Amino acid sequence: MTEHEYEGKKILLVIAQEQFRDEECFVPKQIFETAGAKVTVAAESANLAKGALGGTIKPDISISEAEIDDYDAIVISGGGGARKYLWDNRRLRDLVKEADSKKKVVSAICISPVVLARAGVLKGNESTVFNSPDTVDELKKHGAVYQDRDVVVSGRIITGRDPKSAQAFGKAVLKALKKA
Repeated sequence: MTEHEYEGKKILLVIAQEQFRDEECFVPKQIFETAGAKVTVAAESANLAKGALGGTIKPDISISEAEIDDYDAIVISGGGGARKYLWDNRRLRDLVKEADSKKKVVSAICISPVVLARAGVLKGNESTVFNSPDTVDELKKHGAVYQDRDVVVSGRIITGRDPKSAQAFGKAVLKALKKA
């Protein structure tokens, strides 16, 4: 991976307004930007977002303002706040469905693969999620083939299990973006 290899590639990084998992936002973001990709951060609003470990970031746009045609990939960060802010966000679900239908890279980490499952893009695909009964059940309920692994790549769909997977997840997203 050279420094400017991904110049011109655009990634929409979606986070929860509060309690996003810091590593799952900042680690992939740094990987993407170091490779030359442009990252746009989106949350429920453009107000300062707060991570579970105390990190903060000012989103560039709100989820409602995002247009999938402006991006090559969508990456959804996890953390406890994802359950409150992202799982039932209809606009986010629509963005995921549209990204998938347009053959873009679709990815999520930690508990956020539930968003992908609810959007219907994990049906029949191998995927992972933070290993808790409710998240695993949610994936299975929507037809995903659950795998208890750090990162699962199923074509253009990438899922990561937890904060320890953040680096491998970010690299897998870049690799898929290269093929897209």
